[in-house]
Parts: sequence; structure tokens; C-alpha cells
Amino acid sequence: MNQVELIRALPKAELHVHIEGTFEPELMFEIAQRNHIQIPYQSVEEIKQAYNFHNLQSFLDIYYAGANVLVHEQDFYDLAWAYFEKCAEDKVVHTEMFFDPQTHTERGVEFATVLNGLKRACTDAKDKLGISSQLIMCFLRHLSEEDAFKTLEQALPFKHDIIAVGLDSSEVGHPPSKFERVFAKAREAGFLIVAHAGEEGPPEYVWEALDLLQVNRIDHGVRSDEDPALLQRLIDEKMPLTVCPLSNLKLCVVEDMTEHNIHRLLKQGVHVTINSDDPSYFGGYMNDNFLAVHAALNLSNDELKQLAINSFEASFIDSAEKQKWIATIQQL
Repeated sequence: MNQVELIRALPKAELHVHIEGTFEPELMFEIAQRNHIQIPYQSVEEIKQAYNFHNLQSFLDIYYAGANVLVHEQDFYDLAWAYFEKCAEDKVVHTEMFFDPQTHTERGVEFATVLNGLKRACTDAKDKLGISSQLIMCFLRHLSEEDAFKTLEQALPFKHDIIAVGLDSSEVGHPPSKFERVFAKAREAGFLIVAHAGEEGPPEYVWEALDLLQVNRIDHGVRSDEDPALLQRLIDEKMPLTVCPLSNLKLCVVEDMTEHNIHRLLKQGVHVTINSDDPSYFGGYMNDNFLAVHAALNLSNDELKQLAINSFEASFIDSAEKQKWIATIQQL
């Protein structure tokens, strides 16, 4: 089969997707009306126009405005279920979704309301679509360490439903070291650790995530190749990078997809994966990202398979499940 057919056939694991970032304009408008919440847009078309942002901060502004309409457990269920339907279309058979409780709890929404809605959708996705999933709770790095500690305490009663904790939101000016003590406590509680680093922030943030937070994965990490010593460490440790190509393009981390370093990193032996980040805002879900990378960088069948294999190897599912999917990929 050709590369486009292969992309559509490959089973994939998505390791970097913000569930609030899958909020399509149609669903946002529907839930806003259902909950009688005023938003600064009079139509779905106006919301779509608002998605025309130019950097990380301008994206986050519209992102948080949209999140304001999420109030009830059913809202969070509907949000997650819509994403799972996209997964089914793209043959994403396993996903590890970020959620940002602080975005909601600071508005008076209970932590349990958020979690229960997402968890119910995860259960239904497994039963009805055959898609497995895990939840990763992220701290918002533009908020304080104190706020992060409070959120960690709120999460502890739900420990069995949350596989890992992460760090997201505005990267520049908020290094991983700001949250070193929070992540130490999270590790003690038994959570796995991930963190956004090296997207807009410098390679030094990746070093901090490795050394101070002791991460299991680096989210983004595309600026790591600016530091040869760091790059070699990532290769030696087989540290996964959850790369989001269309996101990088939309936020001008790269000016053109032909300039993206994911192919170069893959050939050097870095454990890169492809993901969609905030797909409703960045113009594409999983297959859209694969197709965009292939169109720009002309990946071979073996390289496309390796990216899919990497996604399962870097996931938090058990070894037997990993091997099952890897064997399936190798047979294609």
C-alpha cells in the first residue's frame, strides 16, 4: 500500500492531546446555549473566526474562553465523546488525554464533576468503540506552586483514575523548576510524570524536566536539537518526545512544515511520536498530522510504521498490550 493508505491503516496511540483543545466550535456553541452561558460569539462561524490566533498566548486566550461553557458532568462527557469518535475515524486505538482541572475549579466547577464526566466517556469508548484510554492531570504553569499543590490534593482521592500528572499552559517564564516540589510530592503519591518543555521555551527547560521533575516523557521537546548534549541524552535514555507538528506550524514554532525537525530527529534515533495537541484549534487530528508530515517530508513506509510503534512503546499501557499493537503494525 502507499503511504497515505498506510497512515489510515496504522493503529496509533495518542500521547499528547488536551481534551479541552478538542472543543469543536459546533459543540462549544451547543453547550453554551444549553447552559445559558454568554460567549462573545453570535454564531459557530464567529467562533471559527476567533480560532485565527498567532501565538501560544493568543491561542490560550480563546482556549480558556471556550472552556468557560463547560459546567456539568454531561458537558465533559460530551467533549470527550466527540474526541473519541475522531479517534475511531483515525484508528487511534489508545489515547492518554490531558485535562486541566484548574481551568474549571477556579470557576467553581467541582474536581469530581470534571473527572467523572471524562471517566464515563472513557468507559463508554472502551465498551462501544474498543478504544482504551488513560487520564493525565496537568498543572497550569502560569498559576502558582500553591495552586498546583491544592490541585494535587484534590486529585489524590481519584488516584486510581489518573495515570500521571503533567505541566502545560504558557511555557516562557514558567520553567519546570517552579514546580519541582509539587512533582516530587506527585511522584511520592505514585503518579507517573510528564511535562511540556522545549516548545516555546529553551532547551534548558528540557534539562530541568529531566533532572528536577524526573519525567517519564517530554511533551513537545522540539527545541532539544539546539543542544547536542541534550539530544544525545534523549537518544541514550530513549526518552519519548510527544511532538505535535500542526500545532508547531500554527504557533510558528516552525514557519513551514518542510522545516520541521521530526524527520531528522527520527533518523537520529530520538524516540519521537506524532500527536494532535489541541486539534480543533490547530487544524487537525491524528491522521491530519501524519499526512501533513508525510506530505512535507516524504517519510517512508518503515518510518511511518516506526512513528506508530514509538507511540505504543512510549505509552503507559502494559507490555503485553504494547507488543500486540506493535506486532499488528509490523504486519502491515
